[in-house]
Amino acid sequence: MATKDEFQRILVICTRLIGDVLLTTPLIHAAKQRWPQSRIDVLGFQGTLGMLEGNPDVHELVEVKGGSGWLDSLGLMRRLWRRYDLVLIAQHTDRAHLYGFLAASRRSGLLPNERRAWWKRALLEHAVLLGDGEPHVALEKLRLLEPWTRPQVATVVPPPGAPLPADIAGALRPPYVVMQVPVRVRYKQWPIAHYRSVADAMVTQGVQVVLTGSAAASDLAATAAVASAGPAPQVLDVAGRLELKQLSTLLGGAAAYVGPDTSITHLAAACGIPVIALYGPIDPRLWGPWPGSAAATTPYEPRGPRQQAGQVILLQGDQPCVPCNGAGCERHDASRSDCLETMAPQRVIDELHRVLRSPNEPG
Repeated sequence: MATKDEFQRILVICTRLIGDVLLTTPLIHAAKQRWPQSRIDVLGFQGTLGMLEGNPDVHELVEVKGGSGWLDSLGLMRRLWRRYDLVLIAQHTDRAHLYGFLAASRRSGLLPNERRAWWKRALLEHAVLLGDGEPHVALEKLRLLEPWTRPQVATVVPPPGAPLPADIAGALRPPYVVMQVPVRVRYKQWPIAHYRSVADAMVTQGVQVVLTGSAAASDLAATAAVASAGPAPQVLDVAGRLELKQLSTLLGGAAAYVGPDTSITHLAAACGIPVIALYGPIDPRLWGPWPGSAAATTPYEPRGPRQQAGQVILLQGDQPCVPCNGAGCERHDASRSDCLETMAPQRVIDELHRVLRSPNEPG
C-alpha cells in the first residue's frame, strides 16, 4: 500500500506517435529517480512503444490498439481499474484522461488551455496547461511531477542497442555518416536532391554514408534515389532492415547524423552523437531534438539560421515567416515548405566538414 506521496505502482499514459513517446522518457526517468522502488508501466498505442523496449525505468508496456472503440477496450478498462497509485497523463486527449481516471484515484495530467477541458481539470490532482511555462514538449511532460519533485536535468533515454545484421555490421566503414532521408509528412521533407548532393560530397571525401528509413514503399524509393550517389558499401542503404534497438547501435557508432524533424532525429540526439537537424515550419522550442541529458530549460530560440544545443546543430531557413508552426506553406500534410526547399545543401556539407574534422567539438 502506498503512503500519501510514496507511490509503488505508477502508470504513464502517452497515446501518441513514436517521437513523442521518446520525449516522454525524461518524465519516466525522473519518476523512477523520485520513487526508485516503484513499478512504472507505460500505456500507449500499438506500434509506438518500441522506443521504450528495454528501457530500465519501465516495468511493462501496455498497448492500446489505435482507432479502437470503447467496446473493444472493455477488457483493458477492467484491467486498469484502480490498479495504480498514481497516473501521469502525458497526453491531453479525452481518451488518455479517461484511461487515467480508470487507472488510479490520484492523477496528474496535461490539459489544453480551453474551456471545454473543464471536466478533465476536475479529475486531476495536478494539471499542466499546454503552452504555459517552458514550451518544449519534454519539459511540459516533466512538469507533471511538480507536486513531488522538480528535476534540474532532463534525460532522454534511447532504447538499448541490439546487434546489427551481420552483413550490415560487416559493411560499416567508420567514420560513417547516417542520413535519414524520408519523413512522414511532406512539409517536413528536405528535398531528396539535396540529400543526394550531401551524399555526393561525402563519397568524394571517402566518408561512408548510411541511409535509414522504414520499409514503406515511399521510404525505400527516397533512400534508393540517394543511394545511387555511390556503390555499396560506400553508400549503404539499410532502410527497412533495422529495428529501433538496432538503430540505436548504428547511430551510437556514427561520426555524425543528418535528418529532418522526425523521430529518428530525436533518437540520434538521445544517442549523444553530433546531429545536424533540418527544421522547417515547426518551432524548435517545442520540438527541437533534445541533446541527450541537459538542463531542464528549453535549449532553442524560435528562429536562427544555426542553433546549437550540446551535440545538436539545428538549421532553419531564413524566411521571415520561420517558424510558422503550421503544415507547410499550403497548410496540409502534402504541402511544400519553402524554408526547407531553399535550404542549400552546402550548409549541411559545411557542418559535416566541421564535425568530421573535430568530432568532439561539432561547433
